[in-house]
Amino acid sequence: MADDHTEAEQSMEGHTPVAENPHAEYGLTENIQRIVENEKSGAEKKQKVDLQALPTRAYLDQTVVPILLQGLSVLAKERPPNPIEYLAAFLLKNKGQFEERS
Repeated sequence: MADDHTEAEQSMEGHTPVAENPHAEYGLTENIQRIVENEKSGAEKKQKVDLQALPTRAYLDQTVVPILLQGLSVLAKERPPNPIEYLAAFLLKNKGQFEERS
């Protein structure tokens, strides 16, 4: 082969080079990206603060209903002789998975 192109270079022929900022093609500059990130983090903070202001049903739906439903589902399948203690142990054992969500 007289061609000096390596195999990798040949496979890249015909491909458009990627711009430094892949979002530039869509008009998303760094400034806009920063604004979007600030909005996302602000919404997360607002959500945590607003938990206390939520109506009772919404508060429970966002805090304890998910873990209770999972615990009750496991409880119904297992049917232990001491269901309340079993559910309490399940809640304590699995609370870490659900605390991150609320």
